[in-house]
Amino acid sequence: MPVTVVRFNLVEPGATPASLGARYRTAVEMAAYADDRGITTVQTEEHHGVANNWLPSPFAFAGAVFGATQGSTATHGASSSGGGRETGGRIVVTVSAAIGPLHDPLRLAEDIAVLDLLSGGRLVTVAGIGYRPEEYAHFGVDWSRRGRLQDELLETLLMAWTGEEFRYRGRTVRVTPRPCTRPHPLLLVGGSSKAAARRAARLGLPFFPSAHLPELEAYYKERLAEYGTEGWTMMPPAETSLLHVAEDPDRAWAHYGEHFLHEARTYASWQPDGIRSAVRSAATTVDELRTEGVYRILTPDDCAALGLDDYVLHPLAGGMPLDEGWRSLHLFAERVLPRLDG
Repeated sequence: MPVTVVRFNLVEPGATPASLGARYRTAVEMAAYADDRGITTVQTEEHHGVANNWLPSPFAFAGAVFGATQGSTATHGASSSGGGRETGGRIVVTVSAAIGPLHDPLRLAEDIAVLDLLSGGRLVTVAGIGYRPEEYAHFGVDWSRRGRLQDELLETLLMAWTGEEFRYRGRTVRVTPRPCTRPHPLLLVGGSSKAAARRAARLGLPFFPSAHLPELEAYYKERLAEYGTEGWTMMPPAETSLLHVAEDPDRAWAHYGEHFLHEARTYASWQPDGIRSAVRSAATTVDELRTEGVYRILTPDDCAALGLDDYVLHPLAGGMPLDEGWRSLHLFAERVLPRLDG
């Protein structure tokens, strides 16, 4: 069974508080629907000070998703005879990525511990270092210290989640509550550099390359052997596409292609040379974007026939109208997902 992902970054250019509130609530409702239908993962991310309202608080959003998917009921799809299937409380939320140096280490340790307890261990955090100096300036964090701050953050999280006292910035502290997941909530180190791979290996943490980089995975394994630690790699596939499902892809591209292009151009504008990303686009027009294949609009039949290991649905991309996002999610859940069971 492939991994199935619904991605949310809640972008909406020109939003009003009312429209953005509706978008946030819809995303949570979509996550609950995805959980009910057996989709495995909600993926979200973190960016700050963006004019198009890119989500800045992924852990708050994760908490809302966990609240909407907590526990099991037999209400959905129940028949008059009282039948129904167990739902709720399975879907994982992956924050990919949190910008580690922008977070207070002790506060983040507490927040993740609470979310781990609330969700029963369904939070996955990928800690990246970021690539936008503007975001560091936004918080008054020294860009030149980002490597040292990332080291401190990761080391602090691992010590904090033991529930024991430890030394932090010259004082003795203890973080409570302790999370339920043992030995600690799932924490991966993200990045596309040797420094990121080395940091993950030194701490014995899994490594999440930001693109398909087998040479970096090999370097990570060498460093694991050097440090005498254990770990594993969550490698993106060689080709990653963000998917949208529609009965008529030509019509969908004509009506909604600008939403995908807006997101693609925003994301591309942030990434300096040397940054590798699994979903980086070079397109400048909708036609180029369609040809490129980073964003794909497919019929249910064509989507099911892809034969991917990972299906990443992006129903609200670039400020997508909510009703169109729902149409895509319904088509995927009802006409694609049942055909992926093997």
